[in-house]
Amino acid sequence: MGKFAVKYTKTGVKFDLKATNGQIIASSEVYASEASCLKGLESVRKNSSIANLEDQTVENYETAVCPKFEVYVDKAGEYRFRLKARNGEIIAVSEGYKAKTDCLKGIESVRRNAPDAEVVKEPKPEK
Repeated sequence: MGKFAVKYTKTGVKFDLKATNGQIIASSEVYASEASCLKGLESVRKNSSIANLEDQTVENYETAVCPKFEVYVDKAGEYRFRLKARNGEIIAVSEGYKAKTDCLKGIESVRRNAPDAEVVKEPKPEK
């Protein structure tokens, strides 16, 4: 089973969704508070299993309705995905993949792991 690792940064709080093997599947933006981070995490949990797929790497792709996973090619030529909530906000992004098939496997891993992933909070750093 995967897990959401919630951690503090210099500017706020973020989460990484990790697969059973510990690899990061998707990451969040940095939120201002732990409460808003946990809200984003719940949005990923809820939307990942029902999200449509929009493949922006094909010509004349069909625009999908949110929630959706968008597959695209970044400036470095790598495949990535982002998960958008019903309101169109990006709630999680992937790392770069060399192959599109691996990117699609990443999406399937999010769909599989996010709904039941446990939440593990790293301790707050000392000030």
